[in-house]
Amino acid sequence: MPADLFDSAACALAVTSEDGTLVQTNARFSEWLGFSAAELCGKRFQNLLTMGGRIFHQTHLAPMLRMHGSVTEVKLDMLHRDGHKITVLLNGNKREQADATVYDLALFGTTDRDKYERELLNARNLAEALLQEKTATELALQQAQAELREAYAIAQRRALFAEQMVAIVSHDLKNPLTAIRMASGFLSRSERTAKERQLLGHIGQSSERAQRMIADLLDFTQARVGQGISIKALPLDLHGVIHRTVDELRVAFPKATLEHHAEGHGDACLDADRVQQIIGNLVANSVAYGDLQRPIRITSRLGVGGCEVAVHNHGAAIPKALLAGLFEPMTRGTDQGSDVRSVGLGLYIVRELAKVHGGDVAVSSCATGGTTFTVTFQNT
Repeated sequence: MPADLFDSAACALAVTSEDGTLVQTNARFSEWLGFSAAELCGKRFQNLLTMGGRIFHQTHLAPMLRMHGSVTEVKLDMLHRDGHKITVLLNGNKREQADATVYDLALFGTTDRDKYERELLNARNLAEALLQEKTATELALQQAQAELREAYAIAQRRALFAEQMVAIVSHDLKNPLTAIRMASGFLSRSERTAKERQLLGHIGQSSERAQRMIADLLDFTQARVGQGISIKALPLDLHGVIHRTVDELRVAFPKATLEHHAEGHGDACLDADRVQQIIGNLVANSVAYGDLQRPIRITSRLGVGGCEVAVHNHGAAIPKALLAGLFEPMTRGTDQGSDVRSVGLGLYIVRELAKVHGGDVAVSSCATGGTTFTVTFQNT
């Protein structure tokens, strides 16, 4: 190789004798190790290595060069003049001269390669860690899902048992409640003092309220646990049924002013008892949450192809956040107290009764116009 090409090569180059003595080095070799070319000439190559490098040179590198004549990409640690370590990749080749054997050595820096290898190792470690985390997360998710399924199944069984117990207890309460109502009615027919009449009135009102609660509970469990609420639809005078219902409700709610308005003419085929129950629940709701200083209006409408009943009351508007779930069981439109409040099933029962008649129920509410519940029926 021409001297100028040897000296200006991009890698470190050296030529050693058979025992490792440096015969020739280029500028890059001197620069890497911090020695001048004159200082390096005569040094043994293995003496420029770390202790581990010397052992490797003696046991592997030198024998391989002698036996095979070449080595490729052997990683070695060399020592700079100031003592810091330099890692290089060495390629070596045995060359025969006329009077001796020499070894041509080419050394390449590994800084960028080591950095790249470290980045690859770090990326692999990160990927393995993420895979382990993903696997652990999936196992935790599967366990959580299994626990949720088990908890849901237990909750369903408990809910079903609770609803069945409510149905049984509600049914069993009907007999003693009927006895109480009959006894209070019998006592009220006799001569009584004002205080006794007042107490009997309280008993009558309380038993009426308890009867409504029991009826709602029985309908609720029938809708949720049984085969659904049953009806017996027959031709009826809708306006007449509503009129009689409102008269009865005036007795049950003496503090409220109830007004009935009839609109239109036509036929209706509905279950009269269930229609009365719908009106009773909606009026009870209006009494509980409406302004009793203003009348509650009950409207029955008959027209071609359908009929509907609506109950309107004045008072505070139902919050918009509650409107979507207003007809779900155990839902209330407000937290205000009332002695006419039931167990929170009234509107749910209204919706179920409307559906079983092939209709539905809707509500509109605002501060100025009040609240109106409208039940539509499929007139068959």
